[in-house]
Amino acid sequence: MNFRDKNLKIDFADIELKLAEKGYAAICGVDEVGRGPLAGPVVAAAVIMPPGLEIVGLDDSKKLTPLRREKVFEQIVAMELVCSVGVIDNEDIDRINIHKASLMAMRKAVMDLKKAPDIILVDGNFPIPKVDIPQFAIVGGDSRCPSIAAASVVAKVTRDRIMDRYEGLYPSFSFSKHKGYPTPAHLQELKAQGPCDIHRKSFKPVSDLIEEYVLV
Repeated sequence: MNFRDKNLKIDFADIELKLAEKGYAAICGVDEVGRGPLAGPVVAAAVIMPPGLEIVGLDDSKKLTPLRREKVFEQIVAMELVCSVGVIDNEDIDRINIHKASLMAMRKAVMDLKKAPDIILVDGNFPIPKVDIPQFAIVGGDSRCPSIAAASVVAKVTRDRIMDRYEGLYPSFSFSKHKGYPTPAHLQELKAQGPCDIHRKSFKPVSDLIEEYVLV
């Protein structure tokens, strides 16, 4: 079965149930958020979720409102599922690039799990490097696999809370609203204030602004 085929017709929980039938008991979903923002970290989460477990409202985090994400997150916490997060800050993103930083965050999340999974399901095209556990990279996995959807919620809520706290440190930027993404409001703030410490200096237009300040 080609798990990379985005046109594969499979029910939402089917992949994990079939893996469970083959003897994979601890199935771990992994996802990351924060590739696109101009500021802040990239955050990944790894969640081991028993096949067939129902979490009310669970879906790809991008399809949920902030309130619904919080409710799903609280259920995951209350169920005491084995999960962990990996956070890679803006300085490391600038140093190694966002793609490598995303994979590093996912690897950190997996390696920090208190229980080793039997198999890993990763959202996207790329498996996690330097992990000696069977894994599949699944395009659109956050919409097709409950464990990956759970990981996407944990990663998103965690990153949003980090950005909320950053607004207290950098009140000139409304990080609690745009979360560092290049919205018109953020771009206006960036142009007016210049980059702050958590901006990704390798990302345009941040790099362009830095160059302008150097030339002035």
